[in-house]
Amino acid sequence: MQKIDYEGTVWVLNNNNPQPLVDHTLKTLEKLGVKSEDIVLTDTPTVKVGSVVVEIWPYELVIARVRTTRNESFISGAEFTIELKLDEDGNYLDYL
Repeated sequence: MQKIDYEGTVWVLNNNNPQPLVDHTLKTLEKLGVKSEDIVLTDTPTVKVGSVVVEIWPYELVIARVRTTRNESFISGAEFTIELKLDEDGNYLDYL
């Protein structure tokens, strides 16, 4: 199982995602070695170069590291993605 290498805060971009998806995301991140106290859910992160940013999509999480910041915006490069699987009833499955 792959672990997330990070220091400080892990920023999770949450733009009005349904609560089951957010809960599953947090659980998945903890399984990948991120401490719950280091996770910040936000729609506008205040990142610095080297920060880890997680973008939530309905069927995957994109784990990225900030490469540069400019005018309160950031550019990041995806390090890896995690596929989120659903059962036939629409519940998220844990497979990590």
